[in-house]
Amino acid sequence: MSAKLSLFNQIYANYNQMVMQLCLGFVNGDRSRAKDISQEVFISTWNSLDRFKGESSHKTWLYRITVNTCLKSLRDNKQSKNMSIDVEQRADLLHHDDSTSHIQESALSALYSSIGQLPEVDRLIIMMVLDDAEYSQIADVMGISEVNVRVKVHRIKQTLKKLMQNEYAD
Repeated sequence: MSAKLSLFNQIYANYNQMVMQLCLGFVNGDRSRAKDISQEVFISTWNSLDRFKGESSHKTWLYRITVNTCLKSLRDNKQSKNMSIDVEQRADLLHHDDSTSHIQESALSALYSSIGQLPEVDRLIIMMVLDDAEYSQIADVMGISEVNVRVKVHRIKQTLKKLMQNEYAD
């Protein structure tokens, strides 16, 4: 097996789930679109692997590819802003086991629905936060300062809180 293929397989194994989660948040839970975008991310990763300079971690580099691919998808498909998902699709989003209560499922569903209402850049940032990315890593990926990331995350959380309160009020 070539070194390139070995490295790609390692990156894919380590970060496939992270990329998929980020894509899901971006497309408001549309699993089919998320899979398509995720596939594009890994095609881009394969094609760019020889140019990876090691100036950042593979994870940060892959975040950047994912963000760029998601933003390109938005530009290519203007309809994505108006996309809505039904309750069954939301349920598919939730990685739950038999012990997960209906209330938890409802809260997660409301969270993903609320995230879907955010502007695309905010969606990407909050999905990285939910994926436990460090603020410094998010700053590198988004090309902004760490202080700006902290401010944005604070504002995004406030917006999500309002959106979720409205979701439960309906």
